[in-house]
Amino acid sequence: MRRRSWVLFLVLMLVSALVLSLAGCAPKAKTPNITKIKQRGALKVGVKADVIGFGFKNPATNLFEGLEIDIAKRIAKEMLGDEKKVEFTGVTAKTRQGLLDNGEIDIVLATFTITEERKKLVDFSPVYYVDGIRLLVKKDSGITGLKDMDGKTIGVAKAADTQQRLEAKAAPLKVKPRFQAYETYPEILAALQAGRVQAFSTDAAILKYYEQSDQTTKILPDRYSDEEYGAATKKGNDDLRDFVAKVIDQMISSGDMKVLQEKWGLTNK
Repeated sequence: MRRRSWVLFLVLMLVSALVLSLAGCAPKAKTPNITKIKQRGALKVGVKADVIGFGFKNPATNLFEGLEIDIAKRIAKEMLGDEKKVEFTGVTAKTRQGLLDNGEIDIVLATFTITEERKKLVDFSPVYYVDGIRLLVKKDSGITGLKDMDGKTIGVAKAADTQQRLEAKAAPLKVKPRFQAYETYPEILAALQAGRVQAFSTDAAILKYYEQSDQTTKILPDRYSDEEYGAATKKGNDDLRDFVAKVIDQMISSGDMKVLQEKWGLTNK
């Protein structure tokens, strides 16, 4: 009996080793991130909640709407067969990178400008919109452009590259504006209204909402940069990056992207 038990034990050990070996040789999924999203049943997308035309949470409906919302829905439809299978998370310029890195969201579609520095941190899709930095000022301020901002303060969003872009444009004009960074856009508008800053600067499409919400302000005509927006995915999520790029390429080539831009009044190029 002892010998038979010992033999049975050895057989079981060999079978276990074989099973583990075969498991180790099993082919890895070619689309691990997409497979994970399909198993979850929903695509998680970080979007702006306060940028009319791109990502805006409408207080009347409590729903997100805008170009970037429609792009996210198209990606969800192509991936999961249903545009409703997408969960939106409101992000800011400061929070979007961290939420993507820790896996709380799969994609960022939030007026995210493609830059060489950011390419080191995230992967971008093809460009789906081009905007530019402008200044929002009080109508009675007498300010007509960056040339009038010497010694005055410009409010910008934290983690945005607006300050660097404006400093590059201000240097040839021999003016030195000051800068104050804020967490959110409403905080910058409040600072402008209170006189703590003399201009509010970010992309024109974003300023458009704040100009409409405060009739005492106006967007100045000069544009100080070309901001190319792309959808961002986490470095290493290659299958998801390629899928997003393919969908956006199809939307551009088919003309659907232009239709959506016109739908949301995004003709500010």
